[in-house]
Amino acid sequence: MFLIVAKYLIPKGYRGMAVFPFILVKYYKDQVNAVFVNHEKIHLRQQIEMLILPFFIWYILEFFIRLIQYKNTDLAYRNISFEREAYENETNFNYLKNRSFFQFLQYIKLNEPRF
Repeated sequence: MFLIVAKYLIPKGYRGMAVFPFILVKYYKDQVNAVFVNHEKIHLRQQIEMLILPFFIWYILEFFIRLIQYKNTDLAYRNISFEREAYENETNFNYLKNRSFFQFLQYIKLNEPRF
């Protein structure tokens, strides 16, 4: 994992993103934000287990499905199964030690909006 501050690579409205093997953050303060970094590490694990490219294809497809479902970009983003898993477990610093493969599948819930 490489942690890089890349202010201009992060889309507007976001503070960071994981693109294996990098975690890109917009602000220097997020480099030491343990919860934020753990959230992004969860995404790195998801990417590895899905062999990276399929992760991004699934992520984009699920975003559009959620956008049709909720008609709200923020709600669509927060209800992507990968994001649900990362948000729910970002404060659990032992999560990745105990996480089983494809755990994000437990977070696919079509009728229960989160946030």
